[in-house]
Amino acid sequence: MIEAHCLTKRYGDRTAVEDLSFTVRPGIVTGFLGPNGAGKSTTMRLILGLDAPTAGHVTVNGRPYAMHEAPLREVGAMLEARAIHTGRTAYHHLLALAATTGIPRRRVNEVIDLVGLREVANKRAGGFSLGMGQRLGIASALLGDPATVILDEPVNGLDPEGIRWIRNLLKSLAGEGRTVFVSSHLMSEMALTAEHLVVIGRGRLIADTSVEEFTRGAARTVVRVRCPEIGRLKRLLAGPDVTLTSCAPHTLEVVGLTSDHIGSVAAGHGLTLLELSPQRISLEEAFMELTRDAVEYRANSTDEPVEVRSTS
Repeated sequence: MIEAHCLTKRYGDRTAVEDLSFTVRPGIVTGFLGPNGAGKSTTMRLILGLDAPTAGHVTVNGRPYAMHEAPLREVGAMLEARAIHTGRTAYHHLLALAATTGIPRRRVNEVIDLVGLREVANKRAGGFSLGMGQRLGIASALLGDPATVILDEPVNGLDPEGIRWIRNLLKSLAGEGRTVFVSSHLMSEMALTAEHLVVIGRGRLIADTSVEEFTRGAARTVVRVRCPEIGRLKRLLAGPDVTLTSCAPHTLEVVGLTSDHIGSVAAGHGLTLLELSPQRISLEEAFMELTRDAVEYRANSTDEPVEVRSTS
């Protein structure tokens, strides 16, 4: 279990993390989300003792990371997959880690097979692709068979097969009762992998909730309605707190009314409905809705062309 209490981290006059509290529980995959510059990397560094908090504290399984007698056996982490000796083979990179932490040699072979690097285990890591480097970083994190796993962008560089593999791996680790804390910018993947979310923006907590609750609370319900007499239905549904949007022929998207209410109105006026379906908001849409005020860098959304001048 990871427990953060009122974490604050300042670098000079810049506050990267401010009064941040959350709990990551074992047995489920917890996603860690936030826009660029939100403080995710700083928070992970604070958890692992790589940075000292300005205020507050964080524990992993009841202790600060540095106080564990064998940290690699307690917490496996990947913050930067390329943090490896490029001249070493994958096997010898893992063997060096094992030798310095009292992990038996057989475990090196186990994690090599687990992450699918057997065919390249004796090749220098400096020649690895981004995806192979990710797999080696994950192998390093799992080397000590830790109770807690912290991964920063683990699917970065992986192909579709690799993404499915890491998804199943994370779920299996959580299913074994481990604490799994993973950050990602791939919202579609988080929707398939995580059960719980910790969302931050500008260093502060935005949400600490289940994926279902997060998407449910992000925006008002949208109901899609298809009706041969859509104009008549539109007049019947119109109201001060109702938004009606024509999205296709004979089709409306309705915000501000439930599907039950719309169905009752249609039945009461003898209208046939060909479709009446509440639209589930995606995790990406929910994330964009709830973090729009916490985005540090925002692109110009104007439709006007941007002039690009050559400097040659």
